[in-house]
This record gives sequence, structure tokens and C-alpha cells, in this order.
Amino acid sequence: MSDPDHPASAAPARRSLFVDTTPLRESPPFARLWGGNAIAGIGSQITVVAVGLQIYDITHSTLAVSFVALFALGPMVVFGIYGGMLADVFDRRKVALISALVAWAATAGICALAWLHNETVWPLYVLTMLNTVGATVFASADTAITPRLLRKELLPAAAALNGISAAISITVGPAVAGVLVAAVGFAPTFSIDVVTFTCAFLAVLLLPPVVPEPGAERPGLRSLIEGARFLRRAANIRTSFIADIIAMTFGQPRVLLPAVGALLIGGGAVTVGVLTAGYAIGGLISSVFSGPLGHVRAQGRAVGRAITVYGAAILAFGVVLLVQSLDGHGRVSQHWGDVHWPSLIAAAAALLVAGGADNVSAIFRGTILQASAPDAMRGRIQSVFIVVVTAGPRVGDLYIGAVSAIWVALWPGPVAGGVLIVVLIFVLMRTQRSFREYDALHPVA
Repeated sequence: MSDPDHPASAAPARRSLFVDTTPLRESPPFARLWGGNAIAGIGSQITVVAVGLQIYDITHSTLAVSFVALFALGPMVVFGIYGGMLADVFDRRKVALISALVAWAATAGICALAWLHNETVWPLYVLTMLNTVGATVFASADTAITPRLLRKELLPAAAALNGISAAISITVGPAVAGVLVAAVGFAPTFSIDVVTFTCAFLAVLLLPPVVPEPGAERPGLRSLIEGARFLRRAANIRTSFIADIIAMTFGQPRVLLPAVGALLIGGGAVTVGVLTAGYAIGGLISSVFSGPLGHVRAQGRAVGRAITVYGAAILAFGVVLLVQSLDGHGRVSQHWGDVHWPSLIAAAAALLVAGGADNVSAIFRGTILQASAPDAMRGRIQSVFIVVVTAGPRVGDLYIGAVSAIWVALWPGPVAGGVLIVVLIFVLMRTQRSFREYDALHPVA
């Protein structure tokens, strides 16, 4: 008999280069949830890019674009943690539905402001903050639902499938956003998200109740302290969080993209869409061909190597911006036909590698958490994971925006950030022996 907890003892399975789609075939509720989130994610990414473009259009300031992160960061952390406690105590389906309604209402508000030709940025900050809060709580509940819908041994395949849906969203959404903003303006662009979000809502609505297990700690200080104590003991999970914080804090150049399209490479909003899509295509490719990742035992080392590649790719992106800034001579056009093609291709290639490496890291980090965290802690620890992966990029937005404002240039942030990522990950892997020696056949938190 094979032992699902020890894959090496099972009969050898046929290895495939492609992602395992068994979760979609075995669990119709998971398939609906996966499809709904993928469609809604496209609209969400359209809004993320369009909000940045609109704020830059109003202020002509990269720092103002990065302030979106400042307004959302604190509430996202607080409600993300609280959402994890809610997911451990209440029906996770109801938690997901209520939080989805909050996120949808905020998106509808952003859309309404655009139709009313709003030229003030602070309402966009507030509504984006509310959208982020709703989306973070939704993600905490949604991710905690997945283990109830699938066999435990299918969770890594589910993580790779979720990587594909996220990559499709980030690939299609920004590209569509760039084209739509350039062609029809902000209001119709935001309207797409209002419509597509209903797909995620309906997918959750069709789920059966996902009630908590008996004995769950009520939301509050005791529950929070219990989760914090576990995380303090869980060195490998904690190290995976730190690794992602390093990567996202110093390696998120997305707030630069409106200025890159307007001032450096040319092409305006369409260039922003292409560069953002390049990052996502890398994630999509690594997910589609994720079959071999399921056979990697040294998952801690794999995380370190993936993030090192990520840092090198961000450094390369910064070098492209540096070279173009020295060679551009200020001759930049918003017209797509006048874009500087060599720089655009090189920048997109660097971001493609970065996106692929980031996704590989995410697959392994998610697998480590799912395999080693006890079920009673999954909601709270998963909420911390979601806060890390969503807050990190926003801290990175602030870092990149501040460095660009101080240096009055676009390239210093990604160049310095890429170097910092490589150095800090090297130090982390050398000092965290248990993470470096983590064995997927014997998962230890």
C-alpha cells in the first residue's frame, strides 16, 4: 500500500512536465471557485493598473502612485489577520461572501468616481484601501476553504493551478487595462471589474457551508496570541515569510511603470500593460510547466534559489532603465508606434524571468505552509501568509517610489533592490539551517 504522507513509499508515478489538473476533475466546487477567481482576478488587475494610471494622470507623480500602498497597508494587515481568525471560527463561505461584497462595493465606488470625472486623488486612496481590506479577508477565507474541498495530497497541484489562474489574471488584466485606458478612458475600464467580480461571488455562493471544526478559539486576543506563539516556534514557515518580504520589499517596480511608459521608453499606457503582462507571463509559464516541481524535496533551498533569480532579474530590469535613461535624450512619445523597442523588449524579458521565479517561490512556500501547519492553525497562519504576500509589494511600492523621488530617476530603486535581494537571501539561507535542510517528505513547521 502507498502512504500518501510519504510519497517516496508509493509506486512510482508517471512524471509529467505539465501541471496536474486532478483537483479540477475530482472537485467541482474547487473547479468553480478556481474559474470564478480567475475571471474576477482579470477585472481586479484591470482596476489595479487603471488606478495607478489615473493617479499618475492626475498628479504626474510616481510617489503619489505609491501612496496607494501607504493608505492600504495598515488596514490590510489588521483585517488580514482578523480575517484569518474569522475563517477559523465562522462558516468560511459566509466570511468569503461578506468580504466579497465589501470589495465589490469599493470597486463600484471607484467606477462611479470615474464616470463623474473625478480629479481628486484622496477618494481613490480610500476606496482602494476598502477594496484591499475586503479582498484580503476574502483571500483568507477562500484559501482556508480549499483544504476542505480536496484530498491533502492534491494541495500542491491546487497551488500550481491557483498560480495559473493568478498568472492569467495578471497577464490579461494589465494588457487589457493599458489598451482600454488608451482607447476608451478610465470609466469604461473600471466597469469591467464591476461586472467580472460577480463570477467570484457566484462561485462562493454555490459552495456548501464550510463550518469550523469543534473547539476553535473565538476571534480575539487569545486567538491572536495562540497563533503568534505557534509562528514563533515554526521556524521554517517564519523563514519562508521573511524570504518573501525581502523579495517584495526591494523588488517591486510596478509603481515605476506609468513613468517608464510616459518618460523613458514611450508608449504610455500600452507599455505599462506590456511590462506588467510580461511579469505575469513568466508566472504563467512556470505554472503550466510545474510538473517537475512536485518531485523537489529540498523545498527550502528551492525557495532561496528562486528568490535569488528573482533579485537578479529585478537588477537586470533596473540596468535596462539606466541604459535607456543615458541614451534616451528625452525623446519620448506616448504613441505606441514611437516606443523604444529594444528597451521595451529587454525590460519585458527581465520582468518575465522575475515573474517566473516569483511564482516558483510561491508554489514552494505555499506547499511548505500547507504541509506543515496544523489544521487548527491554518486560517490564522494562512492569513499571515496572505498579509505577507499582499503587504510586501505595497511596502515595495513605497520603497521604489521614495527612492525614485529622492534620486529623481527611475533606475536606482530596482538596481539597488536587486542587489539587496541577492545579498539578503544569501545571508538568510546561510543562517537558517533548518529551512535550508527542509525535506518535503518530512515536513516540519
